[in-house]
Amino acid sequence: MHSLDAFFATVRLPSMPEVAHGLIQTLNDDNTSLHEVRDLISRDPALSARLLRLANSAQFGLQRGVYSIDEAIQMVGLAQVRALALSACLSDAFEPLPGLDLSAFWRHSMACAAYAQWLTAPLEMDGQQAWLTGMMLRLGELLIGQANPQALAEIERLPHPPGARWEREKRLIGFSEGQITAELARRWSFPMQIVNALERAYDPLVEQAFSRLGAVVNLAGLLADTPDADALAVDTLPNDVVNTLGLEVRWMKATFPAPDTFVQLH
Repeated sequence: MHSLDAFFATVRLPSMPEVAHGLIQTLNDDNTSLHEVRDLISRDPALSARLLRLANSAQFGLQRGVYSIDEAIQMVGLAQVRALALSACLSDAFEPLPGLDLSAFWRHSMACAAYAQWLTAPLEMDGQQAWLTGMMLRLGELLIGQANPQALAEIERLPHPPGARWEREKRLIGFSEGQITAELARRWSFPMQIVNALERAYDPLVEQAFSRLGAVVNLAGLLADTPDADALAVDTLPNDVVNTLGLEVRWMKATFPAPDTFVQLH
């Protein structure tokens, strides 16, 4: 495959609902209000019900139940509700693929999202943007599976240690899943900061194209790839990426998130 345009000519892009397109547009508008996001989500009763279920799940630890989108935004936060809504739309947009366990796929994506958000805490970065970008990282693999089922089987062949899936994608397709997701995000008009981060997540330390968010998502993806990850997994991460971001290993080990705190879309 010589170019991303050639790759995308072989796939059918998922159909995104109108509410998702509207929410993407709000990502590009710093003046978006609570009411605009609420009104967009409320157009889709099924999405609204799903969001309320997610907001009331144990992962958010709310002291009382929420029964409206307004309450969910008030208790969980506008940025988190918007990110959850977009994630729910994206997860529904892709059809099942033979040979790929979608439940495991989305659990991995939610782990990547959670790790990305956690890593931004000491970096003064937008945690919800990182959460959404981490959640999206692996979407490109779903397009690979649509275009080339045989390649998908090889990409998913066990064992695949952290980062091995990216290497197999580059060898078989010519692009990593993040690079493919970046082009998908560009075509769907996601903010360029998210597009650039996804593009750089495979190799974040290229100087002329360095992306802090891409480096965060790189580390998050590696942790999500690590079975039963705990604080000791920090020692397996690439030191150059950790050091370039200015992350402290002691802090990472002391605050390492537990899997039972990760949001589950399904």
